[in-house]
Amino acid sequence: MTIKPSDILRKKRFGGELNEAEVRAFVKGATDGSWADYQLSALLMAIAIHGMTDRETLSLTLAMAKSGEALDLSDIPGVKADKHSTGGVGDTTSLILVPLTAACGLKVAKMSGRGLGFTGGTLDKLESIPGMNIDIGVGEFKDIVRRVGCAIVGQTHSLAPADKVLYALRDVTETVDCMPLVVSSILSKKLAAGADVVVLDVKTGSGAIMDTFEKSEKLARDMVRIGNLSGRRFSALITDMDQPLGMYIGNALEVEEAIDVLAGRAGGPLLEVALELGAHMLRNAGIAPDVESAKRMLSEKIASGEGLLKFAEMIEAQGGDPRVCFDTALLPKARRRIDVPAARDGYVSAIRTSDIGSAAKLLGAGRERKEDALDLSVGIVMKKRIGDPVRRGDAVLTLNAGERSDVVGAMTLVNRAISISEEPVKAPALIHAVVE
Repeated sequence: MTIKPSDILRKKRFGGELNEAEVRAFVKGATDGSWADYQLSALLMAIAIHGMTDRETLSLTLAMAKSGEALDLSDIPGVKADKHSTGGVGDTTSLILVPLTAACGLKVAKMSGRGLGFTGGTLDKLESIPGMNIDIGVGEFKDIVRRVGCAIVGQTHSLAPADKVLYALRDVTETVDCMPLVVSSILSKKLAAGADVVVLDVKTGSGAIMDTFEKSEKLARDMVRIGNLSGRRFSALITDMDQPLGMYIGNALEVEEAIDVLAGRAGGPLLEVALELGAHMLRNAGIAPDVESAKRMLSEKIASGEGLLKFAEMIEAQGGDPRVCFDTALLPKARRRIDVPAARDGYVSAIRTSDIGSAAKLLGAGRERKEDALDLSVGIVMKKRIGDPVRRGDAVLTLNAGERSDVVGAMTLVNRAISISEEPVKAPALIHAVVE
């Protein structure tokens, strides 16, 4: 019996729970165009008002994951893992933990996205490596994961196509932040990508989609609960985004910092969060018995140079120049460097991360629309973090600018972003919670 859109709309309008067949009919209508945009939008609004039960959210997630061609990784030996971040600034953990965990024997098949707004995109960063190809077919992608142990590519157009339709409507109907819709959107793509184990990095703070810990915790708990109900193994970390995670913001700059971390030349918060995420991946995959021993294993791969060699191997397999791992001068470099000084003596008390990300975008490192061209060389190098002492005139950050950079606009934003107090300030915690 055909289920009419009007019946489903009426049921949800009055707060009823949709069954699996009704949810599948909704997703099918979004995928094949048999539901009009106004019908899809009406149901999205009803869901935003009344919410969804776990059973409904799971049905929606699975239906969206099956709306296109799901990736079958079963012919690749070993446990397959993936990691997803809700987006941040200076967040280069994927470029570190993917080769590091692969060096430990994990198979990491990662499909990533591009940056939009002030958050950076892993694909854009990788494309700053000469020759790097992120648009490869499924067969070649799987072959690289099988041979090398890891690959990072763009999502295929056939992966969870229902999500693309529904997200576009959510964007214009004020339902983007509806929790069940956020959960199903993220998880459907992860399930369709075929990994056995997924670790989620849920950001919180001034540079995150979820700006409060309460919102971030609810999103993390909902995603882990629904993800585990799907039969895969999920866990999540809630990590800080009240300041940029790494010291470098911008595409080639972030690749350079990732290489410095893998080479053992750099550490700090970026390394700490990458190790924590990678350790949960190894523990959940059964490669390490617990998180602490997994972190030791990952640290050993940095010390031995195996992590950096694995990154070089992945780059070469995807057509890129592996020499960048041993000579970062081969990455694109900005023409101008402009120091931004501290206005007075004191301590860095706050950094508005969203303004730092927006300033990098004005320099050319980010885009407003998907079709905007990037300057892969530009960005920002942070010189100070929250809690650091400063003297008047000290550089708090450096703008790396190009010919088309809006330096004046970027300068205005970064000056607004940095607060300095007379009294010492404690640095914020990096990892706020772990959700199993």
